[in-house]
Amino acid sequence: MRLRALLSYFGVLTWVQLPAMAQMQQTAVSQTPGAPQPALRLDIPHSDNPINAYRASLVPQPNLANSPRIDALVNNGVLELSLKDAISLALENNLDIAIARYNLPIAAADVLRTQAGGTFRGVNTGVVQNTPGGGVGGFGTAASGAGAGGTTSGAGGAGSGANGLVSSTLGTGTTVSSYDPTISGIFSVEHYAQPLSNLVVYGVPTLQQNTTTGNINFTQSFPTGTTLSAVFDNNRQTLNSIQSFLDPTLNTYYRLEFQQQLLSGFGFGPNLRFLRIAKNNQRISDKAFKLQVVTTVTQVANMYWDLVAAYEDEGVKSRSLEFARQTLESGRKQLALQAIPAMDVMKDEAEEANREQDLTIAKTALQFQELLMKNALTKNLDDPILEAMPVRPTDQSSMVDATSQGSGPTEDMITRAMQNRLELGELDINLQNSRISRDAARNALLPSVALTGWYGGSGLAGPPNPGSGTPSTSPQDFPGAVRTALNNSAPDYYVGVSVNVPIRNRVAKSDQYRAELETRQSELQLQQLKKQIRIEVRNAEYALEQNEARVVSARKGRDLAQKTFDITAKEQELGAGSNYQTLTARRDLAAAESTLVAAMTAYQKAKIEVDRAIGSTLEANSISIESAKTGIAPNGQ
Repeated sequence: MRLRALLSYFGVLTWVQLPAMAQMQQTAVSQTPGAPQPALRLDIPHSDNPINAYRASLVPQPNLANSPRIDALVNNGVLELSLKDAISLALENNLDIAIARYNLPIAAADVLRTQAGGTFRGVNTGVVQNTPGGGVGGFGTAASGAGAGGTTSGAGGAGSGANGLVSSTLGTGTTVSSYDPTISGIFSVEHYAQPLSNLVVYGVPTLQQNTTTGNINFTQSFPTGTTLSAVFDNNRQTLNSIQSFLDPTLNTYYRLEFQQQLLSGFGFGPNLRFLRIAKNNQRISDKAFKLQVVTTVTQVANMYWDLVAAYEDEGVKSRSLEFARQTLESGRKQLALQAIPAMDVMKDEAEEANREQDLTIAKTALQFQELLMKNALTKNLDDPILEAMPVRPTDQSSMVDATSQGSGPTEDMITRAMQNRLELGELDINLQNSRISRDAARNALLPSVALTGWYGGSGLAGPPNPGSGTPSTSPQDFPGAVRTALNNSAPDYYVGVSVNVPIRNRVAKSDQYRAELETRQSELQLQQLKKQIRIEVRNAEYALEQNEARVVSARKGRDLAQKTFDITAKEQELGAGSNYQTLTARRDLAAAESTLVAAMTAYQKAKIEVDRAIGSTLEANSISIESAKTGIAPNGQ
């Protein structure tokens, strides 16, 4: 019998675990080279099969293969990128976004936990900035907000996460019981033997007792502060005593119990606070992920224009070196004809060496910028061909009138920022969480008063004991014992009120007062952020105007340097000027061109900052947040 029970146990265990093992095998297959990679689920796997509640929900290993889009952009061994291409690759491959993407199902898992009455674990809301370049992150140093998922504290409420204290009263209040029904049971068989010192009680010198027990308990709590429970106890007992008039004796007992909190812990407010905060945290996670996309897109756009600047500056330095070499070659020919002194040729050689140095610096700067860009747009750089592949930007810097950028007057820009900035939405939801916790802390100040009542009954059955000589009118089987328990012949009922009044109540009072303070603190943080956003919008507008003026000035300087060079070159052709004067003019022209490139880059970055400041980055780049969540950018992206 024991062997049969053991085999049955292992059979059930295998039946429960077999689908999970199959899921693990499917996960392993999906990670093989060339196999299709499943997208990350953003919800909790659900099934109507009740057995699935006891099976593990597995998550596939991260897909570390670069998206096929990057291969389609390679032309003749060169990765040709437009700004839209770079943004699409970032949505598909950037690891900052990939890390932040896991926060969405983590928040959903917290909601599932709190639906059962469990406490929330909190969500990560910080912006991940581990990609170097683009003005954020940091090369070789830790960046603000860096790390897995950003901040490690739970979101919601003043004084939590990155904006305040290490700990807070978020979620404080009375104890919340589990809303998932629980069934527990016990089945046992016991043999008991005891030598006796008298024969009065049992009538035998050694008591032999065999007891079989089978009990079932059911418990469930509700968000109103109500708890229901049911008990169904049964046992079968045989004795060798002649004093027992039933052998075996069958006992049955049932009880239905009801308990309701009347003060502390009463109502939906304190009992659903975890769920409401978890749902708010899920909304915060959505906004935080959106903010992650905005931050990464802003970073990639800045990096793209840095790449454009490095590419154009390398061209400026290359043309300057080419002219210096041509001048040196011409000077050497003139020296051979003794038309110029040797000192002029030495000056030409020095100028060529300087231009070679400038070109080497520009080339290495371009190569490093290419590496930063590829790092931001790929999941891995294990392929040495891809790592060494040059990147050619296809978009060129241009400037239009700042007033035609669609930003409008400053006050309109500020109004748009107040409506669109995701940070404001996060803090506003944080404030809601603070108020939920504050109300729950107020409820926890009250004394605990619980109304409890139950009703039950007992039943007895069993065949008469021939040795006792006592007649019995009790039923002889187990169904009879159940009937007598339910027929109200042996009732058990109770109604009572329990009261618990903590004297001084200092812990609850401290939590309540701190929750009030943190709520007011959250209100001030929200106001502070609104002021900060106004400053950011105005600063972004001023920077755009300044850089527009810088571009105009740099363009005029470049045009003037070009005219000066053309004049000196013409004079040299007519014999009125020297090689050195022409080289100096060409060097000035190269410097003016580099200044214009830097000014155009700063202007492009200023436009990017305006979009970020008014909260229109996604709209300006036609980005769908759904494609960012799935990691699959549409072809038209």
